[in-house]
Amino acid sequence: MANKGNILLAEDEQNLHDTLRLNLELEGYSVTSAYDGSKALKAVQNEYFDLIVLDIMLPGIDGISITETIRVQRNDVPILILSAKNTGADRILGLKKGADDYLAKPFHLEELLLRVEKLIAKNRKLRDKEGIGDVYEFGNNKIDFKAQQALTWQSELIELSKKEAMLLKLLIENKNDVVTREKILQMVWGYQVYPNTRTIDNFMLNFRKYFEKDSRRPEYFHSVRGMGYKYTNSSS
Repeated sequence: MANKGNILLAEDEQNLHDTLRLNLELEGYSVTSAYDGSKALKAVQNEYFDLIVLDIMLPGIDGISITETIRVQRNDVPILILSAKNTGADRILGLKKGADDYLAKPFHLEELLLRVEKLIAKNRKLRDKEGIGDVYEFGNNKIDFKAQQALTWQSELIELSKKEAMLLKLLIENKNDVVTREKILQMVWGYQVYPNTRTIDNFMLNFRKYFEKDSRRPEYFHSVRGMGYKYTNSSS
């Protein structure tokens, strides 16, 4: 069965956690487990997820604080909060802090699975809408993602590797925002083979060589120390 998405399940109640994990995996999702707030945040920093299922009453750091931290870091991963609290105030607080959905315990398993499916589908639809198409032009450079070719500002035609084209597209689709190393690893390399940081840095050096008039003072492709990588373009 194909992987339908990567989910972080942050729930400290062992029996519920095991039940949810089993059923999510049976539905075709890849599940990473966290049983406290610190481990949940660490997982978010180290991996890319299509969805976070987050208990509000986690040991250490609570679900509301985790949600707030994730949004402050400009991570727009969908978050589904689970809570034994079923008051309007708690629901509003969770949504105000950046959660996408809120499900009160006890809940029907089928309802949770439907919400999970809809949140992941909605997020992917939004991402696809923000796509840049097969051809993109900037600063006298032109990239044809489908053909895996680029025309540089010096009118030189170059062949792009598949991963170069994928990384370029990911950076450009997230224009002016830092793309974390973890997101790059998931979206470009997948979970099977992880390159080291130097590998991604070398890709960025190649992009500067191809597309920048002065590679020592890059206008478009930047490495952001301790955070990730960024494509900027103030003219579009």
